[in-house]
Amino acid sequence: MFACCHPLIPQESQTALALKTLCGFSAGEIAKAFLTTEAAIAKRLTRARQKIRDLSIPFEIPSGEELSSRLDGVLQTVYLLFNEGYKASSGESLVREELCYEAIRLATLLSEHPAANQPRTHALVALTLLNTARLPERVDQEGNILRLREQDRSNWNRTMIEHGVFHLGQAAAGDEISEYHLQAGIAACHCTADDYQSTDWPRILSLYDQWMKMNDSPVIALNRAVAIANVDGPRVGIEAIEAIRNRGQLDSYYLLYAVLGEFEAQLHNFQAGADHFRKALQLTSVKSEQSFLSKRLRNCLSRASRFVS
Repeated sequence: MFACCHPLIPQESQTALALKTLCGFSAGEIAKAFLTTEAAIAKRLTRARQKIRDLSIPFEIPSGEELSSRLDGVLQTVYLLFNEGYKASSGESLVREELCYEAIRLATLLSEHPAANQPRTHALVALTLLNTARLPERVDQEGNILRLREQDRSNWNRTMIEHGVFHLGQAAAGDEISEYHLQAGIAACHCTADDYQSTDWPRILSLYDQWMKMNDSPVIALNRAVAIANVDGPRVGIEAIEAIRNRGQLDSYYLLYAVLGEFEAQLHNFQAGADHFRKALQLTSVKSEQSFLSKRLRNCLSRASRFVS
């Protein structure tokens, strides 16, 4: 990964190259990670390979300060590897546990290396551990998605949570705050709450606000809208979604419509909720997500018909 993340290659191309060459991701999987098209990723990979040829960039592992300077690209690669495991972009299963555990292994190795033993590395380790700790309850025995409020928290991996909190403490050294710090902080809020009702949503919203100052990605803004809805209600959540900058980037993102569907259902606008769930259903190819959205769609249609009658 350090060899792929050469400073003469743009960082997004570094990460795409590492995900393709070392992690075996398809161009389609990488495209979903970057919210872009498969064709755009193919061009990005072609340009990266062309630059390697034109500049005769050696495919070798650097040492010393040069290794440290490439750390951000490597961390992003590990982060996206984890994300694909935590929520697969395609296939039968929502979760690919082997990718999550490989990301934990790589992040932990980085945290133990003198050149990579940095607060942001420990924050990434914390993030992967805290989220993986909840995997036993992400789906039920039939593979159906369980929402956070439906999960049995006694089945979460407490040892993994303890290790995650430890690394979050290690990440607090110095003045550095990265996106991984904020995401790990959000994960810690969920993992340390006794139940859904006692979750510290104002704290989570504050962390999202900080995150948005670093990265105004529409995906982060969408997740922030969920936190807003848990603090101020679904109507305010919808307003937050309507105010998302560059919202057009989410037009083909099924979670935009799934979240809107949930908000409308909570407001008893069941027909509007059904319309959103129907749109979300068209945009995902993951079987467990399709099953979940189909149930939510049927529920909204049923309640909409009762409202009319």
